Amino acid sequence: MRRRIVTLAVVAGILAISLFGIPSAVAVAHYFVQDERAELERAADSAALSVADDLTDVTRVPVLPGAAEGTAGLYTPSGRLVTGTGPATADTVVLEARDGRVTNGDNGDELVVAVPIVHGSTLLGIVRAATPHTEAYQRAALTWLAMAGLAGAAVVATWLVARRFAARLARPLEDLSAAAARLGEGDFTVRAARSGIPEIDQVARTLGKTAERIGETLDRERALSADASHQLRTPLTGLRLQLEAALDPPGQDLLAAVGAAITTTDRLETTIDDLLALSAHRREPRSALDPGQLLDEVRQSWHGLLASRGRALRITPTSTARPHAAEAAVRQIISVLLDNAITHGTGTVTVTTRDSGTAFAIDVADEGSGVDQELDLFARGHSSGDGHGIGLALARSLAEAEGGRLRLSTPTPVTFTLWLPVNGDG
Repeated sequence: MRRRIVTLAVVAGILAISLFGIPSAVAVAHYFVQDERAELERAADSAALSVADDLTDVTRVPVLPGAAEGTAGLYTPSGRLVTGTGPATADTVVLEARDGRVTNGDNGDELVVAVPIVHGSTLLGIVRAATPHTEAYQRAALTWLAMAGLAGAAVVATWLVARRFAARLARPLEDLSAAAARLGEGDFTVRAARSGIPEIDQVARTLGKTAERIGETLDRERALSADASHQLRTPLTGLRLQLEAALDPPGQDLLAAVGAAITTTDRLETTIDDLLALSAHRREPRSALDPGQLLDEVRQSWHGLLASRGRALRITPTSTARPHAAEAAVRQIISVLLDNAITHGTGTVTVTTRDSGTAFAIDVADEGSGVDQELDLFARGHSSGDGHGIGLALARSLAEAEGGRLRLSTPTPVTFTLWLPVNGDG
């Protein structure tokens, strides 16, 4: 890229210099030719004035200035050379001057000027001044040489400036290329430095945003994997325990065990469907949720698991409001809270729905001894020996994604409350 920019700049400079220099060179040559003719005319005029008196007095011998240098000649009106230098017979330029006007022209390789000498109305003679074309061309050549030197200096300056600007333009693009390479290697924190060139900076900003989005997507996918692992662990464990219990002899009710296993499998399938629906690619739209149907599903899924551990599940619906949230998200939040109550709580687990101002509230409580309020139970990866961690962090993130809130409302007995918007504004 640098080479192309430099080449383009130099070619453009040469083209511009040529378009300006060639006509200027022609104009210079024409100027020096005209200047040489003007010099000849002045010399011929001076010579004509000096010999005019001699020509009016036939007793005097005309002395022509410039004759010794071989640049001037004196002709009679008939065209015969009297003195000085020139052709013996007058050439066309001299003959044209017989009508009393100054003439000029070319004769072979010479510039010629003819000045008539007139006394009254009588033509006394003609002064012819001549010089080789090479005189004018030598002066023009020296000027052309100077112009060529300036043109060369301009081309060199253009090359130097083009190299500098090419480096300035190419360096940000090289930085972008390096940043893109790092992005391809998995560094999603890469950010290209600003160059001060708006178009390149726009590409840099776009690349940075792309890297940020890819990083966020991967983080989300990793979090989803961790969330899925956590959410599937409980039903899988319950299914294993049920199957192992069915194998214990004797007198086990295999039909009941298989039924319980099927129920747990259904719960496992629902959890998988919910996690897929909550992923970035299949986000459910918010709609009016039917709390009664959801609570029935909770009762069917969790009653048996709690009963197998000698605990009760009490569901108390005291609100008929229909919150606006994705059903999969709310179902997984409740699952996390119930799993937390089973794992860390004791006694009866109570699920209550109620109105809370402009929000719909779901309380999940157990009869455990309580938790330390100073612990951040919702921090992802938090571990205090009680096992709190990814589940509650997932539940809170799902609640916030639906425009709601999840809080530890009372530490003793442990009660978690989920608030969901009712009007759909979030």
